[in-house]
Amino acid sequence: MNGLVTALIVVVIVLIIVAVVAVIMGVRAKRAASQPPEPQRPTDPFHTGDQDSLRGDPRALKAGDIVEVRGRSFTVRGTLRLSEGGWTWSEHLLDDAKGTQVWLAVEEDPDLILSLWTPVADAGEPGPKTITFGGRTYHSEESGSAEFRSEATTGLAERGSVRYHDYESSDGALLGFESYGDADWEASTGEALSRYDVLIYPAAG
Repeated sequence: MNGLVTALIVVVIVLIIVAVVAVIMGVRAKRAASQPPEPQRPTDPFHTGDQDSLRGDPRALKAGDIVEVRGRSFTVRGTLRLSEGGWTWSEHLLDDAKGTQVWLAVEEDPDLILSLWTPVADAGEPGPKTITFGGRTYHSEESGSAEFRSEATTGLAERGSVRYHDYESSDGALLGFESYGDADWEASTGEALSRYDVLIYPAAG
């Protein structure tokens, strides 16, 4: 008799639990049905999801293209294609309407990396672990040598070799040294660019 009573009590408890769960699920379903659908976020009808199609592909730059860097327009005068082992990158010589010349470096490691370099004087020579220049202290990052191939107007031979030594400051400013062939070291200060800093207008044809 006691076993039967116990069984009945268990059955009643189970039924109560099932009923409570059913009520909770019903309330949640009603709340979900009563909530208005989430409005769609506005989208740019011209956005394709591919920045290269919107802003031009820096990896495809060539002589004659127009490059806008942070609103400042340049023309690509020539390009260096560099290789070191299995690593390749490009450096494009740009100048503006005033004749100011800078270099735009384009590489993938594996993400696209863009940097703008401006030649400077009196920066000394590479070698030390740190170099102080222009009020900043730069720390040695990497150095090596590469082979290059020149396209259009660069002021360099068609082919050759280059030594390089790159430095970086604590705030991300760059200082680079390059020596082409047996020439003296040439220094440039650099700054990293985002993909949105660069807009490309390919030359016709």
